[in-house]
Amino acid sequence: MTARVGEVFAVALRLGLTSFGGPVAHLGYFRTEYVQRRRWLDDEAYAEIVALAQVLPGPASSQVGFAVGMTQRGLAGGLAAWVGFTLPSAALLAGFAALATGADLGSPAWLTALKVVAVAVVADALLGMARRLAATTLTAALAVGAFAAAVLAPSALTQVGALVVAGLLGLVLLRDVDAAGPLELPVRTSRRVGVACLAAFGLLLAGLPLLAGSGLLAEVAAIHYRAGALVFGGGHVVLPLLEQQVVPALMDSSTFLAGYGMAQAVPGPLFTFASYLGQVVAGVPGALVATVFIFLPGFLLLLGVLPFWSAVRANRPMQAALVGVNAGVVGILGAALYDPIVTSTLVGPAEVVLAVALFVALHVGRLPAWGVVLAALAASPLLSLAAG
Repeated sequence: MTARVGEVFAVALRLGLTSFGGPVAHLGYFRTEYVQRRRWLDDEAYAEIVALAQVLPGPASSQVGFAVGMTQRGLAGGLAAWVGFTLPSAALLAGFAALATGADLGSPAWLTALKVVAVAVVADALLGMARRLAATTLTAALAVGAFAAAVLAPSALTQVGALVVAGLLGLVLLRDVDAAGPLELPVRTSRRVGVACLAAFGLLLAGLPLLAGSGLLAEVAAIHYRAGALVFGGGHVVLPLLEQQVVPALMDSSTFLAGYGMAQAVPGPLFTFASYLGQVVAGVPGALVATVFIFLPGFLLLLGVLPFWSAVRANRPMQAALVGVNAGVVGILGAALYDPIVTSTLVGPAEVVLAVALFVALHVGRLPAWGVVLAALAASPLLSLAAG
């Protein structure tokens, strides 16, 4: 028996309030709740949904939650699952942005501390991704190439081009990749709906930039839709794509990185960093527009690919190209770690020491991300003393 829409929302809301730790941790929470406790789907189907989300651009954990919601109540269930899981962190980050931009919060040392958190978190994400996605000589070379391109010619166009080239090289050089066999998913969408969603995805990707000059909210929509459409590899990779678009045109680097650091302290998807950015730029309407449009492309792609997923999974060239793209993502994230994060944050020995300590606590000590944020804020007076 399928769950009601209200139940789907309530379960997702509880997950949104308690799911700390990033997308990998989220997938673990989802499996416990949806597979083991509620038995809305079995392990095999859940693993296949996770595999689909991993190879599509967008927020993997949110896409998985959306698809699980669809197994219960179709599109209404998917939307209920997304709203429930996203609402807590989106509201917290938009509220933080309103407070930070509307009041004098005192010494800037706390802002510096949040920026140092970004150094530790992105470095940890980079190391984990490199071990998984750039573990061979060829994939490591693709990662280094993407890193070099993004550092030497920093722009959103360069980042997209590096990922395209990495995918093409993967297609040519990684022909021995294993293709998975097909599996029937418990999420039903017709091929006609799939084609319509893919067409909408492409039209919005091409059309929104043309409307960006018509107003601030249109610009916010275009920036966040493009970022959501091009993010492979998890929420951390959204950082360089957004940074290129909003700094310094819409905010300074300190404001941007402070929000990114704060995003580590709240539960739920990291993509709700967009809620913070939208609030800073255009208030509550900006937060709503940014939140919707950064998630929208990932959901359109999910709905578009679902009817064709079995064929894609069995296609070896497609799998080889995706391996190349994922290696390129590692390089893009490495470039983001270097600039703007390291170059604008580690300006003195105190910041370097704090960054190393936080990284060790996160990577070796397994301190959760929210604990790292609290530790950084507690240490912020030491940064003030060092600066003085």
